[in-house]
Amino acid sequence: MFDIKENLKKLPDCPGVYMHKDKLGQIIYVGKAISLKNRVRQYFQSAAKSNPKVRAMVSNIAEFEYITCSTEMEALILECNLIKKYMPKYNVLLRDDKTYPYIVVTTTEDFPRVLKTRIIAKDGNRYFGPYSDARAVNQIVELLSNIYSLKRCSAKEFPLHFRPCLNYHINQCKGVCVGKVSKEEYRQSIDKVIEFLSGKEKPLLRSLEEKMQQASEKLEFEEAAKYRDYISSIKTISETQRVTMIHDKDLDVVLPVKDQQNSFIVLFTVRDGKLSGRETFQIQTDENDNRDEMVAEFIKQYYSQWAVVPPEILVESTPPDIELLEEFLSREGRKVRIFVPQKGEKKALLNLAQSDCIEMVKTLSEKAKSNQEKQTAIKAEIESVIREAGYTPADKQAYRIESYDISNTNGVDSVGAMIVFEGLKRIRKDYRRFKIKTIEGPNDYGSLQEMIYRRFKRAKAGDPAFIKIPDAIFMDGGQGQVTAARKVLIALGIDIPVVGMAKDDSHRTRAIVFEDGREILLRERNLLFKYAGTIQEEVHRFAIDYHRSLRSKNAIHSVLDNISGVGPTRRNALLNHFQTIETIKQASVEELMKVPGITESVAENIKEYFS
Repeated sequence: MFDIKENLKKLPDCPGVYMHKDKLGQIIYVGKAISLKNRVRQYFQSAAKSNPKVRAMVSNIAEFEYITCSTEMEALILECNLIKKYMPKYNVLLRDDKTYPYIVVTTTEDFPRVLKTRIIAKDGNRYFGPYSDARAVNQIVELLSNIYSLKRCSAKEFPLHFRPCLNYHINQCKGVCVGKVSKEEYRQSIDKVIEFLSGKEKPLLRSLEEKMQQASEKLEFEEAAKYRDYISSIKTISETQRVTMIHDKDLDVVLPVKDQQNSFIVLFTVRDGKLSGRETFQIQTDENDNRDEMVAEFIKQYYSQWAVVPPEILVESTPPDIELLEEFLSREGRKVRIFVPQKGEKKALLNLAQSDCIEMVKTLSEKAKSNQEKQTAIKAEIESVIREAGYTPADKQAYRIESYDISNTNGVDSVGAMIVFEGLKRIRKDYRRFKIKTIEGPNDYGSLQEMIYRRFKRAKAGDPAFIKIPDAIFMDGGQGQVTAARKVLIALGIDIPVVGMAKDDSHRTRAIVFEDGREILLRERNLLFKYAGTIQEEVHRFAIDYHRSLRSKNAIHSVLDNISGVGPTRRNALLNHFQTIETIKQASVEELMKVPGITESVAENIKEYFS
C-alpha cells in the first residue's frame, strides 16, 4: 500500500512534474514545480487552509508519482503534454479537443504544392494556421492553386515521356512534369503564395486587378471575368474583418468569460492589423479557479499545437508564470510577449473585445443550456435502453456507446469497424478498424464475432488503445447480431448490455432490438430515433470507407505485385509512367523498358503475365 508520508520524504529538491492519483489509480491532477519536494508537500501540510477545490482533491489522493526534469521549462512542456493525455479531473482543461486544419506549402519539394493538413510535422515545409473554419481553408487552397496554376499531384520525379494529367490539359497546372516551367519561375509563384498566407493580401489583389484591367483592355472579357471572380473570392474569405488598427500587426486577445454555470475563453485574432475573427472555447474549471489561472492554462494548452505563435498576446490581467509562458511560446528566434495594454490602440482593442464579451455571455449561456438539455435528454434515453436490457445504469455524465459493422464484397476484403460515442459526442480518436483474418466468405456473424473477440481480448490484456469498456453496445443489425455479440462477451467473462438497431424496408432505423426479441419502436421516440440513426450512419460510413481503401490497394497489388521482378518501387514507376493498368497491358517490351528500373527480363515478365 502506498504510504504518502514516507514517499513525501523521498521527493527530490529539483524541477519536475507530479501526478496525483485516486484509489483507482486514475490521475486526477497534474502539476509542475520548481522544487518537487516543496510543492507536493504543500498539498498535505496546508490542505485545511486551501480553497474547497484543493481540499476536495487532497481528500481523493491515494498516491502520487513524479517525473524529474532538468529545468522548469522542461517541466512546463511535460505538464502540458500530460494534461492533454490524461485530462485530469481537477486541472483547468481546454474542453475543445478538435484537431484544427492548417495550410502547408511543401517547400522541401522542387515544385511545392499548397495543401490542407491537420498534422504538423518537422519536415522543413511551411505551415500556416491553425484555422477554425475548415471550409475557408478548402477555399483558400483551391483559390491559390487556381490563381497560380500550381502542381496538385504528389509526383516528385518526372521521367522522360511522363504523361501530364487532366489539370495540365484544362490549364489548371503549368505543366512542371513536362518541363513547361522552370523551378525559378515556379518558385516566384510560391513566394507570392507564402506572402498571401502570411496575411499580406494587398499585393495579390493589386496583381489580380492589374491582370483584370489588361484583359479588359484587350477585349478578353472571359479572362477578365476570371480575375474578377478571384478578387471577389479573396474579399469574401477576408470579409470577416471587423475593425482596422493603425499599424499592421499580428496579435491575439485572450479573455476569460464566466456565466453562472460554465467557463469560456474568448480568442480574438488580429492579422495584418485587422480584427479578423473570434473563437470561443469551453473549459473545465472549478468555481474557485480564478480568471488569470484560466488564461494561463488556456495559453499553454492551445498554443502548444501552433507552428507559429503571434508575437503579441493581449490579456486583461497578468497571468502567473508570465516569463515562463513567454519563453515557452517563443520559438525559432521569434519572441512572444504577453501583456496588459495600458493605453493607445491596443488598449482600445482590448476594451472593444471586453465589451463584445459582455454581450456574448448571454448567447453562450443559452447555447450551453441548450447543449446541457440535449445531453440530459439523451442520457435519459440511453438509461432507459440499458434498464430495458436488464441492467442498472451507472450514474455518468455521458455514457460511452460503441457500435460495430462489417463491410465486404461477397465475402472478399472483409473488414470491421468500431466507432465510439460519449453522449452526443463522437470520440473519433477511439475509432478502430479491423481486417477480418479467420473468416472466409460472406459470413457477417462470424466476422462480427472475430472483431468483438479481438477488441475485448485486447482490453482484458491491458492494451491502452482498447482499455476503455463501453457502458453499452449498439449493434448495427437485429437480434442475430445481438446474439452473436453476446456469445463472445459471455465467453470472455464480460457482462455489458448489447442492443441492436434494426432498419425498416426504407433503410430507416425502426427499432431498438434486445437479445430476447423484444423491441422499442422508435416512431414516437424522436430523440432516440435520431441518436440511433446517427450511430448507424456513422459506423456504416466508417466501415465502407475502410473497405473501399483496402479494396483499392488490393486491386493494385493483385495486378502488378504478382509479377515476378515487380516490387513497390517498379510498380509505382510503371503507374507514374503509364497512368493506368490498361495502358501497361497494351505497352510493348520496348515501351516498358523506357520506365526507370524496368529491365528487359522484367518487361518480358510483364508482357507474359498480361498475355
